[in-house]
Amino acid sequence: MSKSLMASYQKLSIGFKYGEGAWLTDSEDQRYLDAISGIAVCSLGHAHPAVKQAISSQAGLLLHTSNLYQIPLQEQLAERLVALAGMNNVFFGNSGAEANEAAIKIARLHGSRQGFTAPVIVVMEGGFHGRTMATLSATGNAKIQNGFEPLMQGFLRVPYNDLKVLEDLTGQSGEITAVLVEPILGEGGIVIPDDGYLQGIRQICDSNGWLMMLDEIQTGLCRTGKWFACQHEGVVPDVMTLAKALGNGFPIGACLAHGQAADLIQPGAHGSTFGGNPLASRVALAVLDTMVTQALDVRAAALGVHMLQGFTEGLHGTTGINAIRGKGMMFGIELDRPCPELVAMALEEKLLINVTAGNVIRLLPPLIISDEEAGQIVSKVCALIKVFSGKSPA
Repeated sequence: MSKSLMASYQKLSIGFKYGEGAWLTDSEDQRYLDAISGIAVCSLGHAHPAVKQAISSQAGLLLHTSNLYQIPLQEQLAERLVALAGMNNVFFGNSGAEANEAAIKIARLHGSRQGFTAPVIVVMEGGFHGRTMATLSATGNAKIQNGFEPLMQGFLRVPYNDLKVLEDLTGQSGEITAVLVEPILGEGGIVIPDDGYLQGIRQICDSNGWLMMLDEIQTGLCRTGKWFACQHEGVVPDVMTLAKALGNGFPIGACLAHGQAADLIQPGAHGSTFGGNPLASRVALAVLDTMVTQALDVRAAALGVHMLQGFTEGLHGTTGINAIRGKGMMFGIELDRPCPELVAMALEEKLLINVTAGNVIRLLPPLIISDEEAGQIVSKVCALIKVFSGKSPA
C-alpha cells in the first residue's frame, strides 16, 4: 500500500484491473468470483453495458452545473424513485452517510417544529449509519467511535428487534422526534428482525408523532427480493435513505421523504454541491431501468431462497455454526468464533467474501449472477467453512 495514502483501511494485498459481470481480474490475469459486490454496491456486476453507456454518453454532454439550476435528469430520477418507493420527494447527495445526514437533519427539523430544544433520535445497538460525526454518533459500534469523542448528542440507543423497549419509551422522553433503523442490520452481522418488527415501529411512531426513518442503504434496490426491504411488511416510512446500488459504483446517495417529513427541507435548510448532478443522475436512471427490465427484485427473491437452502444443506452437521441467515441476496453465516482469516482463505480459492461483526461471513453477490455462479459461491463457501471448522482437511 502506498505511503501516500492515509492508513484508513487495512487493505488486502491484491488489486484488480478490470471486471465483467460477477468476475474481477487482477494484475496477473487471475479471475475472482465476487460474492460481496463492493459491499452491496455493484448489484449489476462490473462493467455493466448500461452503466458504461450512461457514463460515456453523458460525459460527452454535461457532467455538472449546480443545484442552483434545474437538472432535468435529476428530476426524472426523483420521479422514478418516489414512484418505486411510494414516497413524496427526495434529496440527492453523494453517499450513504450524506443521505443519513439529511435524514438526521429532517428529524431535528421535525423536533424543532414541535418546539423541542433538544430533539432525540432513537437508534439501535449494532446499527451502522456512516462515519461522519453525526452518522458515527448514530452508529452502534463503540470500536469505530473510539477516539472521536465527544460524540454528537441527541441519540438514544436501544436494543435491535425489541418492540417492547420502544413501547416503554412512550411518554418517558418528551423530546423523541424519530426512530432510525436498518430493516436488516448489515455491518452488524446480517441480523434479520422478527416478522412484524417494522410494522410495530410504524405503529409506535404513529402513536407518538415520531418519524419512522429507515436506512435502506444496504438493503434497498432489490437486494432483499423486494425493491425495498420495508415492502416485505407493507410499511411506508417517513424517511428512507439509499445509496450503494443506486449508482452501481458511481457515487450517489438519496434521502426520500413522505408525508409531513416531505415538507421540512426548504431552501437554505440543506444542500449539496455535487448531489444529483447530470452524470450521477444519468447513471442511476440506467441502474433503475436495468433493474426493472430484468426484474431483479423477483430474481433476487428466487435465487436467494435457492442459495440459502444450499448453505443450510451444505453446512448441515458442521460444527461451529451459530446461525445461517438470509433475505434475498443478503446472507450472513455466523460462526462461534472470530473468523477474519476466512477472507484470505477465500482469496486463495479465487473468491471474494467479507467478514463483519467479527464472526459473520457476509455475502452480497451481484444480483445478475447466473445459477452456475451462485452454485460456485455456495459450494466454495461451504467448503471453506468446513476447513476452518476442522471438519475436513485443508
